[in-house]
Amino acid sequence: MILQNPEVVIVILAGGAGTRFWPLSTASRPKQFLNLFGGRSLLQQSYDRVAGLVQDERILVLTNAALSALVAEQLPELPEGNIIGEPLRRDTAAAVALAALISLRRYGNPVMIVLTADHLIKPKEQFRETLLSAARAAAVEPALYTFGIRPAYPATCYGYLESGKKLSAAASPAHYELLRFVEKPEAETAAKYLETGRFFWNSGMFVWSVETILGELQRQLPRHLELLGPSVEREGDSGWPEILRQAFEPLESTSIDFGVMEGANNLRMLAAEFYWNDVGGWLALEEFLESDASGNACQGKLEALDAKNNLVFCDNPEETVALIGVEGLVVVRAGGKTLVVPKDKAEEIKKLVKRLEPPQS
Repeated sequence: MILQNPEVVIVILAGGAGTRFWPLSTASRPKQFLNLFGGRSLLQQSYDRVAGLVQDERILVLTNAALSALVAEQLPELPEGNIIGEPLRRDTAAAVALAALISLRRYGNPVMIVLTADHLIKPKEQFRETLLSAARAAAVEPALYTFGIRPAYPATCYGYLESGKKLSAAASPAHYELLRFVEKPEAETAAKYLETGRFFWNSGMFVWSVETILGELQRQLPRHLELLGPSVEREGDSGWPEILRQAFEPLESTSIDFGVMEGANNLRMLAAEFYWNDVGGWLALEEFLESDASGNACQGKLEALDAKNNLVFCDNPEETVALIGVEGLVVVRAGGKTLVVPKDKAEEIKKLVKRLEPPQS
């Protein structure tokens, strides 16, 4: 089904580093390019979920310039010019601003759907219907829309959205006023959020018209538009990569959530009913791996003796991981490297990677 009304452009953000999946995820092949669940990579699955909603010419992928060739390899359906390489890491506000300016230049004022390249979402049809519901609303209302995920537990690893008045009569997806964004809370605060029934996990996906988001960027991050606007006018020139690099260099590094959404006035939220998993680290794989009678979840060959509740991942099916008398570990063998970490310390992987891999600009 090709969307004719409203006109839509879909933007997939694929610049994440995926450090919490080290050693399988590396700077040259981060999480979104990995085949973690069989069949297709997370990036390819993100494309598959929206393929056919719009023509491929209206799907943009924003990624690190060094990863552009990898995007093209995994998504040969996209025109070369729709893979936009960011020359420096400046977080998601810069990516969204660049995508909005390019969309304005190429397509006018379409509804812009901003998605992530590294989440697991299903079923596809329910997800697409939710996108369409938001897109239709954003075409007539100058508001910023996002999707809230009903919390399954008091998570401290996600930001939260506080919903206000319900705006739609439909049971699903329900539209609400969005009162505020909340940073990742402490455990006690997260539990209180769940008790109210008003708080949702922040999915990091957005819908708005190009003019609406450019208006908010002009109000809150005018320097982004001041620097990026002239560079976009040179898109397609032989020297554009260098022009874009010079525009990115002085940009403040900030997320679209912090830089725009937290300070915006006309916010809306749809209560998503589809399954969503941000695949934030190794523990997110546990429910998808086969487990033995002792609760050891594994991909690859595992020999376990008096070992229980461990997660084991081996990228070489010919190698064997053996565990004796241990409990609650994450054990990963990938790319000639081995990781062993207690499950409750898995978030520390990011700190380790900073020591092992020099930070990029």
